[in-house]
Amino acid sequence: MQQTPLLMSRLLDRGARVAPEEEIVTATASGTRRRTYRESRDRAHQLAHALAGAGIGVGDRVATLMSNGDLHVEAYHAIASMGAVLHPLNHRIAGEDLEYVIHSAGDRIILVDADLLPLLEKLAGRIPSVERVVIATEEGFERWRSDLPDPVDYEAFIQGKPTVYAWPDLDENAPVGLCHTSGTTGRPKGCLYTHRSQYLNTLAISMTDVFGLSATDSVCGIVPMSHCMGWGIPWAAMMLGFKLVLPHRFMEPHRLAALIASEEVSFAVGVPTIWEELRAVIEADRSAFDFSQARRFGCGGAAPPIALTRWYFDELGVELIQGFGMTESNAVVAVSRRVMKRSQRGSSADEQCANTAKSGVPLPGIDAEIVDQNFNPLPHDGKSAGEVLLRGPWIIDGYYGNPSPDTFHNGWLRTGDIAKIDADEYVIVSDRAKDLIKSGGEWISSIDLENAINAVDGVMEACVVAQPHPRWEERPVALVVVKPGATVTAEQVRTQCAKHFANWQLPDDILFVGSIPQNSTGKMDKKAVRERLKSEGYRLPDQRTAET
Repeated sequence: MQQTPLLMSRLLDRGARVAPEEEIVTATASGTRRRTYRESRDRAHQLAHALAGAGIGVGDRVATLMSNGDLHVEAYHAIASMGAVLHPLNHRIAGEDLEYVIHSAGDRIILVDADLLPLLEKLAGRIPSVERVVIATEEGFERWRSDLPDPVDYEAFIQGKPTVYAWPDLDENAPVGLCHTSGTTGRPKGCLYTHRSQYLNTLAISMTDVFGLSATDSVCGIVPMSHCMGWGIPWAAMMLGFKLVLPHRFMEPHRLAALIASEEVSFAVGVPTIWEELRAVIEADRSAFDFSQARRFGCGGAAPPIALTRWYFDELGVELIQGFGMTESNAVVAVSRRVMKRSQRGSSADEQCANTAKSGVPLPGIDAEIVDQNFNPLPHDGKSAGEVLLRGPWIIDGYYGNPSPDTFHNGWLRTGDIAKIDADEYVIVSDRAKDLIKSGGEWISSIDLENAINAVDGVMEACVVAQPHPRWEERPVALVVVKPGATVTAEQVRTQCAKHFANWQLPDDILFVGSIPQNSTGKMDKKAVRERLKSEGYRLPDQRTAET
């Protein structure tokens, strides 16, 4: 048996070989830019030569501060294949955190979109490891000047370089990528991925029972490429050679809907907020967009409401696939689809929607366990709840430059999620440990309450958080965003929740708001919600819900 190392360079040139004329489509200010896989591959090899000429070698960190576009794909291809470490930067994190992650990674070169250049300019003189900044221009941002180290235009940087680079032979356990957590509970922590982990993850997410990716697909990568390597979609694109559609910075719902329709997208990935906004656009004008080619959308970062998954299937025939994971697990470790097993083929629509409400069945190669506070395994009976532990070939075993021993236990990653596992091995997350509400010594799941509220007709989004209570320790408070033009009352929300919860579990207050804060990865930022309520001097209403 040949001992061929699992290197990303063995995957990333493949798409250009098998589908050289297939397109990578990037949204621009005036329309779209189109490049073939052959062109993209040649430019990636040129970029590798340019980086090597600038002194980048195996193991050196090269950062990208870029939106989802063809140039970012080229950077993925070149940096990973030449043996350097790709470090995508999240442009939504605060300036101090951005400075921190660049410094902690020791990035030597940063590739940045011109429209994002001001974010780096604020850090001028404070990121000493950075030797050079390569600036990618877009329409409307052709002219720039910078005080950052040795700035150069992207096209000038790669111009004239050879279109063939001899990718080095590496150990498959060599690092290939570095992503940082969103930093919602402290400083962002670095998660270092290897060639082996990315290779196996790319194969896994492409499987039929996961995202079912095919060279015949047209795929829209909406989830930022700075977040868990874009959930692996850029890697899968270069491996399979499907049509890849990228929205760049043009994330407005109408523009996104038009892009998906015009490029005949069959699969797309994004967070629940994206799919809620897209739904609102479609409902406003059913004749404006042709979604007849859409077949399935991946949804992660938070559980999509059952009502949302049902709407997409009933109205568009689109399956909304829930993906469960985190930065430490290189994104997806479990998925939930309408029909996951042969025995479910004859199940009702309600039963299939109930499947999608679960966090998912672990992917092949991933082990999931639930344990009590003493790390004793709990039964997979769908009733016992404990902390989720994970292990597998694309799950990290420590943070980059930060041991954080409390996050790991005997080779398992502690997720901080509280869940049940049923007899069919579905993981059913009830909450993050820090977001559970402890009232009168009993636990209340904020996620379960949110799902109930989201089922109310006219509700766009719901967020439930704990607030301190002098007698009951904590009580739930719900923030509700209503769809434009809809009317929802607090009584409707309470009535819906009462169908599923005891009186003492119901929210003590229901606040109607215009929006709910999001963190840097597009998830609801409950920490920010709690801080906002505190800063506004919020007090629970004088009622005795917990006693009834």
